[in-house]
Amino acid sequence: MPFTRRRFLAGSAALPFVGALPRFAVAEMSIGSTTLTTVSDGNLVLPGSFIFEPMPKDELAPILTEFDLSNERLTPECNLTLYRDGTNTVLFDAGSGPDFMPTAGVLLDSLDALDLTPEDITHVVFTHAHPDHIWGLLDDFDDPLFTEATHMMGRAEWDYWWNPETVNTIGDARAAFAVGAKRRMEAIKDQVVFFDAGQEVLPGVAAVASYGHTPGHMSFEVRSGSDAALVIGDAIGNHHVAFRKPAWHSGSDQDLDMAAATRKVLFDRIMADQLQIIGFHLPNGGIGRVEAADEGYRFVQEDM
Repeated sequence: MPFTRRRFLAGSAALPFVGALPRFAVAEMSIGSTTLTTVSDGNLVLPGSFIFEPMPKDELAPILTEFDLSNERLTPECNLTLYRDGTNTVLFDAGSGPDFMPTAGVLLDSLDALDLTPEDITHVVFTHAHPDHIWGLLDDFDDPLFTEATHMMGRAEWDYWWNPETVNTIGDARAAFAVGAKRRMEAIKDQVVFFDAGQEVLPGVAAVASYGHTPGHMSFEVRSGSDAALVIGDAIGNHHVAFRKPAWHSGSDQDLDMAAATRKVLFDRIMADQLQIIGFHLPNGGIGRVEAADEGYRFVQEDM
């Protein structure tokens, strides 16, 4: 399953705070007759503590050095997966929209660079309902942006964010996440299609339970015969600590224990089936493969 191409589209003006990060990063691969393309929604700017706070600092230090990371600030990419099979044009997640961070929310420009409009999207399939994955659902008039699309979300994820108690129990730091998710879900409540883990949500696309980052987080296996790839959303949320020390707790996860257990299950599956992966916050478009490394793993990308 080689990459068919990796490229940086026109429009690579520097984003605020980020320097030379390309604005429209695109990586692409084929699974049978299906094309999987990652389209950029920009990047986040996060305090290092958002991920690193629960981790043992002495063991973390050499990993930060290895990957040339700051423990003060992280700037992960946001890569949405675009699935095209000749009939369906599917987005996994909807991006941040204009209201979350000034460095994110460039999805429409990235789609335009591929000669696509929101009306071309036939399905929006959500991995989960954090702001950088669902806040781009609405347009400037608070109406659904993808007017021709069927919106699909795992039943457990929907129930969690729809619950009026979530905003009171999620913690002060994430209360705005709950409010923002509920407002956007209300806009599609009469049109949303629910699915459960293990269900084929579209031909050749099966939902894979990957709970922990959020209570109902889903990954998706895209398969054609023996060819397959795993769209992992935020279940494996970075290319450094999540790979090197998948059992460590990450501050970005809502259920720390469950998320760590999920990473183990996913890595076992990826290695056993030799799956390529597509990660929302993995670098250079987010498409690659996994290799064993010491007691953990490494994320490997191959340019053509």
